[in-house]
Amino acid sequence: MIKQFFNNNRLLIVASLIVCLLTYFGSHTANKKSTGTKNNDLALLGPINENAVQDESNTEFSVLPPTDLDGVSWITYERELPEKDSLFYLENPAPIFRREFEAKEAIAEAKLYITSAGYYKGTINGEAIGKNVLDPAWTDYSKRTYYTEYDITQQLKKGTNCLGVSLGNGFYNPLPLRKWGRRNLRKDLTVGKPTFIAKLVLQYKNGKIDTIGTDDTWKYSYGPILKNSVYLGTVYDANQKIENWNQPGFTDTSWSSAIIGKGPGGKLQKAFFPPVQITKTITPVAISSPKKGVYVVDMGVNFTGTYKIKLSGQEGDTINFRFGERIYDDGMVNPMTTVIGQIKKKGVGGPGAPEIAWQTDSYIVGKESPAWFEPEFTYHVYRYMEITGLAKAPIISDIQGLLMHTNVTDAGDFNSSSELLNNIQEITERAFLTNLISVQSDCAAREKFGYGGDLNVTSEAYINNYDMQDFYRKTVYDWVDAMKDSTFVDTAPFAGVAYCGISWESAYLTTQYYLFLYYNDTDLIKELYAENKKWMNKVARIHPEGIVDNGLSDHESLEPVPVQLTGTAHYLQCAEIMKTFAKVMGDKKNESKYDQLADHLRDLLKNKFWDKPVIEKINRQTLFSTLLYHNVVPKDELEAARDSLQKAIDNGPSGHFNTGIFGTKYALEAVSTTISPEVVFDIVNSKAYPGWGFMIDNGATTLWETWKESDNIFSNNHPMFGSVSEWFYRWLGGIRPDPEHPGFKRFILAPATPEGLEFVNTKYDSPFGTIISHWKKESSGTYRYEMTIPQNSSAQVGLKIDVSKKISISKNGEKLNGNAVKNLETGKFELQEGSYVILVSTK
Repeated sequence: MIKQFFNNNRLLIVASLIVCLLTYFGSHTANKKSTGTKNNDLALLGPINENAVQDESNTEFSVLPPTDLDGVSWITYERELPEKDSLFYLENPAPIFRREFEAKEAIAEAKLYITSAGYYKGTINGEAIGKNVLDPAWTDYSKRTYYTEYDITQQLKKGTNCLGVSLGNGFYNPLPLRKWGRRNLRKDLTVGKPTFIAKLVLQYKNGKIDTIGTDDTWKYSYGPILKNSVYLGTVYDANQKIENWNQPGFTDTSWSSAIIGKGPGGKLQKAFFPPVQITKTITPVAISSPKKGVYVVDMGVNFTGTYKIKLSGQEGDTINFRFGERIYDDGMVNPMTTVIGQIKKKGVGGPGAPEIAWQTDSYIVGKESPAWFEPEFTYHVYRYMEITGLAKAPIISDIQGLLMHTNVTDAGDFNSSSELLNNIQEITERAFLTNLISVQSDCAAREKFGYGGDLNVTSEAYINNYDMQDFYRKTVYDWVDAMKDSTFVDTAPFAGVAYCGISWESAYLTTQYYLFLYYNDTDLIKELYAENKKWMNKVARIHPEGIVDNGLSDHESLEPVPVQLTGTAHYLQCAEIMKTFAKVMGDKKNESKYDQLADHLRDLLKNKFWDKPVIEKINRQTLFSTLLYHNVVPKDELEAARDSLQKAIDNGPSGHFNTGIFGTKYALEAVSTTISPEVVFDIVNSKAYPGWGFMIDNGATTLWETWKESDNIFSNNHPMFGSVSEWFYRWLGGIRPDPEHPGFKRFILAPATPEGLEFVNTKYDSPFGTIISHWKKESSGTYRYEMTIPQNSSAQVGLKIDVSKKISISKNGEKLNGNAVKNLETGKFELQEGSYVILVSTK
């Protein structure tokens, strides 16, 4: 049979081999690290077209071989960028491109490869291609640009088809807004005219292949989007809408030929991480009118995204939108916590900039009324939407909020008997997702930058909740592209901010470590090991004495914290990470080197902050938590450190944490480890100030940037205090990775059962499968634990047992005798794969 197949299909096989060879030798820009990714092509498909070319034979074809964008050109439009900054704020219509082509034969498969510098939206015969928005992901385009592969087989029609592409500015053609009066992204980023590159590969059932690529045969014009800014918003003129421009048969003789460009210069790589998509439609909860002609829509929660709204009016009317996280006492929208770059008065934002750089959109009514409006190439952070210019009040059924974020999949789940803890988890998850727009931002409105400090403190919490492996690999490459040879930078992609120091840039290394710890990702360590050693050498040049003496410390701590404490602690953490990486690499010389460096840095911290009294004003919660978290305090002095930390907490406002970005993560762990998780639970499960419950009690639906409530300066959607979610998993659920067995081959299950909590349900999807840790207080002194250990893994269990307790266990529904599990009676024992029920009760 095999011989007959080869004889009957000899020409097809030869042709396929030639294509494979040509593809292989032309694929040097393909992403070599894309294997094993979780991209789902089916999720990218648009609706199936009933008129699509169908397979009328039973012939089987091999999968189209991998390809990239070699052999085609970047194309753009003729209009030049303004010469003066002020002119960037004038109308600058977004270009639209089209290309018709013939589907000559019955098609076996059609793949589109496409990307841009700036944002693009692609269509085939007027239908959207895929579900991605704000594509491609933000990168330093001069270093690398990610492209997306779409299977559009089912969207093609017999005969003539049309590809359409519209371009937005994104981060490649930003406005020259002077954030904080000084940072101009047009100076700090690689910028240029929006441009794109695409290749459509048609594989016919007869074995022939056609390629339609971007070149000067494409035509372009300008569409109805008059302005688009990733920060300020969109202006859309429905009178400029060109009907059917992206449909076959449209007459484009008056359109211009596309201009061949050079592109942004970076290497092209296939996207291996989840895209940004609209994941949920949010229905408003109320509409009010605080002033005549002003309507305020309350979406119920603070989120990141856009909206879809049905609008009516007279042709030429302008309807304006403004957005904010809060409202004033008079019911008007308060936009000030989301103002771009703190541009809040005349002259701060630079020539042409608005006096107050709030988030806005405008819609100019066309001949068609009513019509639906959905902004493109921008995203807002808001709970409240202000609308002016309407002739009559809007209705709820005509408005939809569109939540968008990088579409990471859920990996964990936590809930408990405490409504407050559940609410804290909910607002944390919302803050996490709404700060994922291809980078992990610290605030998705005001700056949108991928700050390393927030990444350092929340990456473990993110990983507990979501599958972050591919996203964080992309993040690490962003840092590779962002970093400088002799200085530290604060963000990746680099956005010109460089004053925070090692505690921010060290996210480059800590993120690699957490990928190793949680996913056993050793490939990335091997790939970047040489670069990691160079980075450590840079740190040594910048801080030759070891003590970190400049940079930002415990951001938003309620008391001062010297950078010498937190910065040096991060240097110590990096030395220990590199010791681990050297061990992975079998590099004994550097393993010893970094071990000695870690000992030296630990001694420096001990000498400066433990051996002698700290007499200057300092946040003592952050002080002792940092020393304990990083194992600086000698074992025989841990009791003294524990007492000092407890005293510092007692002296805090309401007996709560007053720590900042780093101190909070450290305190959650250090207090639980050295004092008791009960102490942490009492703090977290409280509505007193300062705390997470205080935020919720004052209306927060996402985490605040500060413990104090802010209605002007500080973001109301900031992930950094989300380290509390990590604590939920580590301590209440008890699920912890074991550093000696990365990737959850062997892990820890040690749930805490604080008084006042009746049950906790926790699960985590490890690389080996789903770990379950549920517990319930059934009566006084009696607790029921349900634990699932995935196949090919094991758990070291730690339960609170004393001499007054007895313990019984069953596996997969069958009761085990006392000798089946070694050391069961101690509460510290090992479990192999399986589902268990453990009952701890009084004797």
